[in-house]
Amino acid sequence: MMMIVLQNVPKRLRGELTRWLLEPFPNVFIGHVSARVRDFLWEKCKKECKNGGVVQAWNTNNEQHFTMRMDGNLKRSVVDMEGLQLVFIPENTIPPTVAEPDIEYES
Repeated sequence: MMMIVLQNVPKRLRGELTRWLLEPFPNVFIGHVSARVRDFLWEKCKKECKNGGVVQAWNTNNEQHFTMRMDGNLKRSVVDMEGLQLVFIPENTIPPTVAEPDIEYES
């Protein structure tokens, strides 16, 4: 199983991916393809994403049972930590939390 998620890409790229994969939700594509087709689609997405971004994930035989890769203008990135892939979100892209008002309780 493989999944591709697109962000801000031309419509023609979405149309091209529907030839190979299903699009259950806008910009989310899933399907079962060979490794060769998976790499072909990855290169196509990287080439045509322009100012957008692409994330690809597929199942594999590792500790997490999947592998992922990202490319383009995304606010997140994949980081390898001792063999585990984690998603890194830079601190300046996380919206500040709203502080709860100070409430004093009577005892």
